[in-house]
Amino acid sequence: MDEKQRQIIDQAIALADERGVEAVSMRAVGQRLGLSPMALYPYLPSKGALLDGMVERLLGELLAMAPGVGGWQDRLRTVSEAVRELARRHPGAYPLVVARPGATAEARRLDDLISEILRTAGVPAAQVPRLERLLSTLMLGFANSEVNGRFGAGPAAGDWDSEFAADLDDEIRLIEQIIARSGAA
Repeated sequence: MDEKQRQIIDQAIALADERGVEAVSMRAVGQRLGLSPMALYPYLPSKGALLDGMVERLLGELLAMAPGVGGWQDRLRTVSEAVRELARRHPGAYPLVVARPGATAEARRLDDLISEILRTAGVPAAQVPRLERLLSTLMLGFANSEVNGRFGAGPAAGDWDSEFAADLDDEIRLIEQIIARSGAA
């Protein structure tokens, strides 16, 4: 990504965070940069390319927050917290991460990271894609529901962090059961 594309995408993310994804258009982003919409097209040939670029940039930010240290459970927790942190940093733009097809290079890197964590844990290869989808759905969906208000005011105790941690612990126990069953087979 060249510097001009980065500037365009950064402004699109800022606009989405301020006014929602619906406010993102080539015209609105161009105005923020002091350019006509047509001046953006050599860098991003369509609104779809702009939205994909936003997703790519957001996921790149997420992956930078998720270093690969510790045991597989710790790594999974780190990735999960990075997803939620990204959603909190970019509440208006984050919904694109779950709305756009996961066909970008960074989306594949996130899938690969989760899959690698599962393989490291000892999950049988045939089970990795299914569990990766399950974990991705929990992480991405929970964070999206938090930032878009789907959950409302919060659990009775008002503690989404505890609820998410419990959900992730349940997922980890499920993974451990699958590993144990595969060793017994």
